[in-house]
Amino acid sequence: MECVKIFIILFLTFLFKYSTTSDNTSDELQDEIIIPKDIISDNNQLYKKPSVMIVTLVRNKAHTLPLFLTYLEEQKYPKDRISLYFVTDHNIDNSREILDVWLAKVQSLYHSIHYQYDDSKKLRKGETNVTHWPDERFKDIIKLKENALEYARQSWTDFVFFLDADALLTTDDTLDMMISLNKPIVAPMLVSEGLYSNFWCGMSLDYYYRRTDDYKKIRNHELVGEHIVPMVHSAVLVDLRRVRSDYLTFNATKLNNFYNDKYFDGPMDDIIIFAISAKYSRTDMIISNTKFYGYIFVPLDQDDPLEKDYEQILNTKVAIVHRYDEVRVLPELKSFVKYPPMSRLTFSEIFMINLKRRTERKLKMDMTLKELGIEYTYFEAVDGKKLTDDEIAAKGIKLMPEYEDPYHKRPMKLGEIGCFLSHYMIWQKIVENNLQEVLILEDDIKFEPYFREHAIQMMEEARRIGGYDLIYFGRKRLDDNEEFIEENSKFVKVSYTYWTLAYAITLEGAKKLLAAEPLKKLLPVDEFLPIMFNQHPNDTWKFNYQNRNLVAWSVNPLLLYPTHYTGEEGYISDTEDSKQIELDLLADKSLKNMKENILHQAQHGHDGSEL
Repeated sequence: MECVKIFIILFLTFLFKYSTTSDNTSDELQDEIIIPKDIISDNNQLYKKPSVMIVTLVRNKAHTLPLFLTYLEEQKYPKDRISLYFVTDHNIDNSREILDVWLAKVQSLYHSIHYQYDDSKKLRKGETNVTHWPDERFKDIIKLKENALEYARQSWTDFVFFLDADALLTTDDTLDMMISLNKPIVAPMLVSEGLYSNFWCGMSLDYYYRRTDDYKKIRNHELVGEHIVPMVHSAVLVDLRRVRSDYLTFNATKLNNFYNDKYFDGPMDDIIIFAISAKYSRTDMIISNTKFYGYIFVPLDQDDPLEKDYEQILNTKVAIVHRYDEVRVLPELKSFVKYPPMSRLTFSEIFMINLKRRTERKLKMDMTLKELGIEYTYFEAVDGKKLTDDEIAAKGIKLMPEYEDPYHKRPMKLGEIGCFLSHYMIWQKIVENNLQEVLILEDDIKFEPYFREHAIQMMEEARRIGGYDLIYFGRKRLDDNEEFIEENSKFVKVSYTYWTLAYAITLEGAKKLLAAEPLKKLLPVDEFLPIMFNQHPNDTWKFNYQNRNLVAWSVNPLLLYPTHYTGEEGYISDTEDSKQIELDLLADKSLKNMKENILHQAQHGHDGSEL
């Protein structure tokens, strides 16, 4: 294989030299040359891509390793230019087994693999549990990282990439991008379920994290680019070709031996010592947020159980499904992936509404709800685009005479009728089957972290308080003037509200909605519900319904949001993207009222356009 590569390089070099002294024909030849993926060309010379050693320390990461290793293997950087340096020890889970399986599979792909393991003891000296970080643990980590750094130097590798086993590089050209930036120390910015990331913008005089104004701006991509910062960690690429890299270290004693005029007396912490060694050697640390690179976990506190990390991987997988439509796992690692037990979250039933033709949304919801461990019943939505005049008439549907869309100044659309009927038919099922409490989900929602446990906790508190008919889990609040149900509770009395993304409804609530006979004076469902809990600002519409006694609450903060907002890339509305009710409806008596309503609206200046 090496002989073939050498031949290709020599041959391409000859062609490039020939092109510099020949006519336009040779220039065309030069443009057609296909450069191998592990070769870099500057149009004068050909080079192999830099060599990289990836260093990963693994302890009790069986829950992250299937994803971590999948995304690592999917990096587009040529594997024969990558060496792996893996160390695992003190595991109480099957981290080593997962590593054994994967390393056996890829050993012929990478340039070399250094692999050491020791599970003879489950705890280090001084540890009280697996999340405890006494001095002995820091000393051990410092020693392991320093050994890896020296190993990389002695191996004459160009770059060393310190990559934590819970740093998921979901963008497959991350490593290539970081190397191309040509920085002495650079890290791809990774995001967590909160504001936590793998960099600091400020460091205090005693070497700890200091808040700055720029941190959120960088973390939230308000400031985009490559930023000099005092600390990067968890995914750190170091250019060992630079002379100053010889002064980088994780060891405080070695650091102080480098300098006569500087002395580090700070905490025994590997990432802090390394950051100070960069500062002392005048080596810039860079965080790059030019694009989205991947995810990171919030470190566990000393008293946190390891199970808290399991919740983080669950949240991260849900976020990955939302962003990428799937969670990819290598075939040989799928058996190691664990899912939470299926649950209805204490509800009698959970319905998920989905249009049959929106298969991509169903697939995405299937994957998301599987990751969350939510057992649901599929409900095929009524497709408004397929509704005929006869079907509308058969259902006894009549539009509310005074209704017009508050924003678009138009009559109802067929998609809005289909949406209303979908919710209406579920309310009927609730009553027919005597279901005490039901959660209704639409298929274009994004769950907030810890949705599963928060939903259970919310419903337990709601039942303790009592007296509700409907509880919004996600919505568009149109009025900020809302009161809490109880002091320190997480529920508010709902004001005027749009969207039916997700809501819990009781048997009594469903009965109230059906008793109002809304099909005889139809308007969109997210206008109907505010009328029923007597918070709609349009008195004319409200007076069509006499018993406006639905008791509606909302969780605060919300537990989910729409996947896309109007105008965003990927936004699709099956209600807006449908036809208005046609003005030439059949002259059937049952449709006469609807026809007159639409004609009335048209006469009052509505444009009647179709989206």
